[in-house]
Amino acid sequence: MLLNTLISFITVRWLDVIDVLLVALLFYQLYNLIKGTGTINIFIGIIAIYLIWVLVKAFEMELLSEILGQFISVGMIALIIVFQQEIRQFLLVLGSPNFLKKGSKSFLNVKWQMYQKELLNIEIVISACESMAASMTGALIVITRKNELKSFIENGEALNANISKQLIENIFFKNSPLHDGAIIISGNRIMAARCILPVSEKTDFPTNVGLRHRAASGITEESDAIAIVVSEQRGEISICEAGVLTTNLKVQKLREILTSEFEKN
Repeated sequence: MLLNTLISFITVRWLDVIDVLLVALLFYQLYNLIKGTGTINIFIGIIAIYLIWVLVKAFEMELLSEILGQFISVGMIALIIVFQQEIRQFLLVLGSPNFLKKGSKSFLNVKWQMYQKELLNIEIVISACESMAASMTGALIVITRKNELKSFIENGEALNANISKQLIENIFFKNSPLHDGAIIISGNRIMAARCILPVSEKTDFPTNVGLRHRAASGITEESDAIAIVVSEQRGEISICEAGVLTTNLKVQKLREILTSEFEKN
């Protein structure tokens, strides 16, 4: 009798397998949208609370279950508010005509990468920044890490070009139509130029820096990217990470920072 009960309990239908796979794909897509952003910690926290609620219900702890249940019901509204940008991107992915790509190694926009992303050639970036600082050419360079910044790439001019010193300098040349905004580098490729970035709303932001520096702080507050700014007024190089701006960097210090971040094994 007990054996039959256990067998019936562990019986898995093929619909159960499909159910699990679809949920896994859904969470994978959500993770891709929010990885490298501050919202991923919120997402993990919500999942943790939900699992605790399920556990509490299983043990029939009625008072705690009621409290957590109310939190989760109200939390759904908060979830929509907090993740409104990510939800919008997710719905755009679902509505894209390329959602199911023919002839590609993807299913439900899941790409199985069999190779590692090419490492950034930091010397090219350093050389370009040094040259632009000497010529007082303003520049804003964003280098991605986990978060690929797809929404910001899409609002710029798509390039997807091999990184080179000449290309970076030509983009930020004062008479170039692409010099406004930022370039976004992913791996060892310039994905887009003329990208519009969010600006920091910090009230204690230094008053002696311009809009490029605020944009550098803004994008690094919202993601795990690193932003490099070249000032056209002072010819100084600055770097921003996690919203923290370090100004007037020497070339050697910039090299040390980029080496520690992008040449890890």
